[in-house]
Amino acid sequence: MSKKNILYAQSGGVTPVINATACAVIETARINKDKIGKVYAAHNGIIGALNEELIDTSKETKTTISGLKHTPGGAFGSCRFKLKSIEENLAEYERLIEVFKAHNIGYFFYNGGGDSADTAYKVSQISKKLGFPVSCIGIPKTIDNDLPITDNCPGFGSVAKYVAVSIMETSLDVMSMSSSSTKVFILEVMGRHAGWIAAAGGLAQRQADDPPHIILFPEVPFEQQEFLKKVRHAVNTYGYCSIVVSEGVRNKRGKFLAETGTRDAFGHAQLGGVAPVIANLIGKRLGYKYHWAVADYLQRSARHIASQTDLDHAYAVGEAAVRFAVQGKSGVMPVIKRTSNNPYRWKIAEAKLSRLANREK
Repeated sequence: MSKKNILYAQSGGVTPVINATACAVIETARINKDKIGKVYAAHNGIIGALNEELIDTSKETKTTISGLKHTPGGAFGSCRFKLKSIEENLAEYERLIEVFKAHNIGYFFYNGGGDSADTAYKVSQISKKLGFPVSCIGIPKTIDNDLPITDNCPGFGSVAKYVAVSIMETSLDVMSMSSSSTKVFILEVMGRHAGWIAAAGGLAQRQADDPPHIILFPEVPFEQQEFLKKVRHAVNTYGYCSIVVSEGVRNKRGKFLAETGTRDAFGHAQLGGVAPVIANLIGKRLGYKYHWAVADYLQRSARHIASQTDLDHAYAVGEAAVRFAVQGKSGVMPVIKRTSNNPYRWKIAEAKLSRLANREK
């Protein structure tokens, strides 16, 4: 029987280092060519797999594949598409297995967050039931840093660095103009339910009085009067106020401040921008001149300021995914385990997909 091939797919919002994981998968598979055939990449994630739009990476040179480590975005295309349960849509799973059989796929790697872990877990279970068992490995990726078990998620470290540097630099700008111009600056960052990215803005603080002066988290209900009191205090004390706000900030009733009333493919509420909501509140109630910015795609595509440790993490989990597959494992994900705080040290460990799917830290 011929050697089994790998099908690798990227899912959800991309990161500054997700292509480093793709690079690791392809390079490690080439090293293990005695056990693995080709590496196919699905065009636009699981949608490409269903549509049988596969990219044969064996046609790419060593130099081209190595270049993925330095490339932002998702090189093979990503998607927001959630597989339904087998009871709801058996045809999707039968179609996947049909594609797997046609291209001799023995290993399926899905590179994404909690929803993607769920997809990989479902495929690992159903492939057995449909008589074509495939080794399914989830590979962690999410800038939100909200996957459980893993110490952190590849992609988060680079976004954390971007946010910390950005709020430090913009705060210096506002401070220099605050006596006669802008008094308040607001930076909106990603993070629907988990405030890891917003918290990363705090890395800009080297002393207690340094900006950002206020960080608004999705986990902490927004208290309007308390917030305005803190803004006034910062302006009176420092001459200006620097704020980091997570897109997922909610009021006491649990409603997103920026909710638009629509939902995405995963059923998540679509958010329309919380920074202008906060800014308008400050302008109306306190009368301060303000500026706001939304980091949006800038934070998750900024490869020029990526974290080296994050890059190392992203490569290591891709490398480990191939290693796990060769060892015959399935329904698992390589995760990062911290072994030392100071200096920071880590290693790769293994976690079951069932413990990661659809769960948030």
